[in-house]
Amino acid sequence: MRRPSALLAMIPRVKRISTTIVVLCVAGIAVSLLSLQHHYASSKSSYCDFGANFNCDMVNRSIYSEVFGVPVGLIGALGYSTLLLLTSLRRKKQQMPFVLFATSLAGVAFALYLTYVEGFVLGVWCVLCLSSMGLILAIAALSGLLMWYSKVRT
Repeated sequence: MRRPSALLAMIPRVKRISTTIVVLCVAGIAVSLLSLQHHYASSKSSYCDFGANFNCDMVNRSIYSEVFGVPVGLIGALGYSTLLLLTSLRRKKQQMPFVLFATSLAGVAFALYLTYVEGFVLGVWCVLCLSSMGLILAIAALSGLLMWYSKVRT
């Protein structure tokens, strides 16, 4: 059993982790909305074109850029917004750390699928997509820490 002082020492860590998740979610929303903008743009973007192997336009305009007619960028923005909401609700409900972790793992699974499509089906990488993959991996790791801290505190 932990001493009360050890439990109180964890509270600042939990707040820092939650704040970091919020920042990562906002960055994920921005990356997803930028990807969505590229999906509908009629002109090519030069800042995301690094040759034959790295080209966001090729990925964002492929047949894999939509799931059941919904652009992947919109799915990402909604997913990151959901994680942002869950992070803010984390303090109010005891089961929220688990829900946040499970939801972020679902995001990781979706991002892994999209990364597989990029690398092995399309043969071209999207910098925005890879950025999103890094963000969701970081969110999943941090939400796992939050879940662990919530189990230690109870």
